[in-house]
Amino acid sequence: MSVFVLLFNARTDNEGIYSTQVGERNVILMFEQEDDAVRYADQLEAEDFPKPTVEGIDPEEIEEFCQDSDYDFILVTSEMLVTPPSLSIEETDWQPDRRKKSAPASDDSIDLEAMRKRLERLL
Repeated sequence: MSVFVLLFNARTDNEGIYSTQVGERNVILMFEQEDDAVRYADQLEAEDFPKPTVEGIDPEEIEEFCQDSDYDFILVTSEMLVTPPSLSIEETDWQPDRRKKSAPASDDSIDLEAMRKRLERLL
């Protein structure tokens, strides 16, 4: 089974993955359905983000990346309706013309169910 994520500069040395913040944590969205990922990518582009590429990937790879980078992840199922946050941060860990910086380490733990509820309230 594959999940779908949003990548910037896919398959380059300057590849970046889309994440959002929930509280102090960076969260990578893994979409169960490609159509949902495409719709979200279109919404991001409409909010002046660079156009992301929707890529299918093994969920274990994303989970491993999240563990290594101290990110959280959430699986966006077809029953969930998510939209990009109305506010975006000015400075990201990834810049289109720079190499990706490593994510800051954090000792905070997060309850995935609470994170899911917060994301669903964005609807």
